[in-house]
Amino acid sequence: MLTISICVGSACHLKGAYNVINGIQKLIESNNLGDQVTVKAAFCLGECTKAVSVKINDDAVVSVNENNLDDFFHRYVQAKLK
Repeated sequence: MLTISICVGSACHLKGAYNVINGIQKLIESNNLGDQVTVKAAFCLGECTKAVSVKINDDAVVSVNENNLDDFFHRYVQAKLK
């Protein structure tokens, strides 16, 4: 089971955190991974200047946005599930 924590603190919120959350949830649904991936909101992952900050389990990933969301999902989420 992967846990994806997405920062919704001030900087990340302004950079589109909720769009990232919605996008990741849609990708999880469309790939039928709901039983393998959990998405959680988090406050400040400590990378405010690189918002939107996303953490998978204990691995920090930064600078996720709507433009690189598909790449992020395939590279970090699907790769970890294989």
